Amino acid sequence: MLWVKAFHIMTVITWFAALFYLPRLFVYHAMSEDEVSNARFKTMERKLYRGIMTPSAIVALVLGVWLMSYYPIAILATMGWLHVKLALIIILFAYHGLCGRILRDFANDANQRSHVYYRYFNEFPVLILVAVVILAVVKPF
Repeated sequence: MLWVKAFHIMTVITWFAALFYLPRLFVYHAMSEDEVSNARFKTMERKLYRGIMTPSAIVALVLGVWLMSYYPIAILATMGWLHVKLALIIILFAYHGLCGRILRDFANDANQRSHVYYRYFNEFPVLILVAVVILAVVKPF
């Protein structure tokens, strides 16, 4: 179980690194004005999303489910902190999907938002990270 937990933590770290970096790329992409920069950002965003962000999210999810399988359903049902954490993870997957939609908009030269919007958008996963770590470590309820 400890090996599964260790790899789960590593993939979560990788996923969050990508969740932090991709919206930051959107900030710079929204500010770019030349075709060379535009093409470079499209490539970087695509590779990050498809090569790192999505695979690490999938592996983190699989390992998280694997960790939960060590506990009987009756025990899992009493872990209120876990229910909130899982709800936040669902929201995080929705954010991940929204990042993919934004990536497609940029890829099709259809972005309608400013770099300021993406600066705020970039902060959302930080809030989820803080809450998830507190829930997983402190287990307040």
